Amino acid sequence: MQNETAKTKQDQQQDKQAIRQLIDTWLDASKRHDVPTLLKLLADDVLFITPGREPFGKEEFAATNEQMKDTQLEAAIDIREIEVVGDWAWMRSFLRVSLTPAGKDPMRLSGHILTILQKNPDGQWVIKRDANFVAPEKAE
Repeated sequence: MQNETAKTKQDQQQDKQAIRQLIDTWLDASKRHDVPTLLKLLADDVLFITPGREPFGKEEFAATNEQMKDTQLEAAIDIREIEVVGDWAWMRSFLRVSLTPAGKDPMRLSGHILTILQKNPDGQWVIKRDANFVAPEKAE
């Protein structure tokens, strides 16, 4: 029993590290507007939940990213919590983003995110649901 518990904790640590790597890849691909890489990190039935609009999936996500290809993006994420239960995980984080459209001033956004992830049969973690509450930062 003790060996099983140790293995489970080790597996969970490996899964948490794999999820952190997924997020690093996500941020890097987002900055480069690398939509094919981003789409590989999403479940086919992914849903993004954001304020003021209906939840949307992979197609709308890809279309929105294509429209923003001339926008410079900088982002930093603070992962505050990752919990893994078998082939499912959830992550709570805080994201800061700066979007700079060509020839315009940057827009700064920040907010909390709750992400549900699923491990595919091949061992790859993907984003299944993403509740993103990023909003414009208030001027000081």
